[in-house]
Amino acid sequence: MILCLLPANVFSLTVSSQSACLMDMDSGRVLFAKSKDNPRLIASITKIMTAILAIESGKLDEEVTVGEEVLKMYGSNIYIELNEKMTLRDLIYGLLLRSGNDAAIVISVFIGGTEENFVKMMNQKARMIGMKNTIFNNPHGLDEETENKSTAYDMALLSSYANQNKIYREISSTKKYQTQSDKKSYLWYNRNKLLTLYDKATGGKTGYTPRAGRTLVTTATNKKLNLTVVTLNDGNEYDTHEQLYEYGFNNYNNYRILNKKKFKIDQAYYPNQIYIKEDFSYPLTEEEKEEIKVEVKLTKLNEYKNNDKVGIVTVKLKNNKIHTQNIYVKKSKQKTTWWNKIWSFINGQ
Repeated sequence: MILCLLPANVFSLTVSSQSACLMDMDSGRVLFAKSKDNPRLIASITKIMTAILAIESGKLDEEVTVGEEVLKMYGSNIYIELNEKMTLRDLIYGLLLRSGNDAAIVISVFIGGTEENFVKMMNQKARMIGMKNTIFNNPHGLDEETENKSTAYDMALLSSYANQNKIYREISSTKKYQTQSDKKSYLWYNRNKLLTLYDKATGGKTGYTPRAGRTLVTTATNKKLNLTVVTLNDGNEYDTHEQLYEYGFNNYNNYRILNKKKFKIDQAYYPNQIYIKEDFSYPLTEEEKEEIKVEVKLTKLNEYKNNDKVGIVTVKLKNNKIHTQNIYVKKSKQKTTWWNKIWSFINGQ
C-alpha cells in the first residue's frame, strides 16, 4: 500500500502551471503537487497511452497500411499518405517524437480495428493503472470535436506505468530518428526540448492545443531516483520541470528499507528461516529517514509447510503506513543418511 505523503516544505515551491505533479516512479510517492486531482484538457500527452497500447500489442514489426482515417487529421502530423506502408514501430516513433496526429489515428485503427474500439481500450487501461479522473475520447488529444481530460496525478501514474516498458523508454528518450517507408524517407527530431536542456532528463511527451495550453510529461533520473513531472497549462513548462526535478533530487534520496537478502528478526516461533520476497525502497528526506518504523507481526502456527505465510511486515513514516508485505517460512532441508534411506526402504516409505 502506497500513500501520497507530502512534506510541509513542499508548499514553499511556486510553479506557473495550472496543475503539476512530481512523482517518484518506483514507489508512486508524490513529492510535489499543485491541483493534482483537477481534471483538465491534456492535448497530445494523450499519445503516451496510445504508444504504450501499441507497444504492448506485440505487433511492433508488422507493416501498417495507412487507411482513409488519416485524411481527417490536422495539426501536428508526420505527413504519412493514404496507402503508404510503414511498420508500427516507426509509427510510434513518429507519434512520440513529432506528435503525429496522423500516426495516432492510424495506430488506433490498426490496433483496435476502429478508433472507437481503441478508445475503449485506452479507458480500460486507464482504469487498470488507477487513473480515476481520466476520460479518453480520441487517441491524439485534439479537442475541437472530442475531448480528453485527465489530471496531473493520473498522467504521472501513466508515465510511471509506461516507463516500466524498455521499448517505451527507448523511444521516448530518442533525440533523432531516421526511417524509410515504401514511399519516402523520414528524419524526425524529438520535440521534447528538456532532453537537451537538462542533463538528467530521460524522456517524455509534449502537448499543446489552444484550449489546453501547453502540457508536458517528462522523466529524469539521478542518485537512484527515477522521477516524472507532469504540468498542465504552463507557458513556462521547461523551467518548471527543471525546477521540480532539482527540488526532488536535492531533497530526497532513495533508501532501501527492506532487504530481502538480509531480512532477519529476533523471534522464537520459527527456528527455521523466515523471509520476504521483495526489497522495498522509498524516497525520503534526511529528516524523514529518522521517522521510519518497521513493524513485524508473526502468527504462531503449530503446523506449517515450507513457504507458508507466517506474518506481515509493515513500514510506517510518521505513523502513516507506506508499505506492507507478507512474511514466509522456509523449512530447512534435513540431511538424509544412508541409514535413514535403508530404514525408509524397509518400511516402504
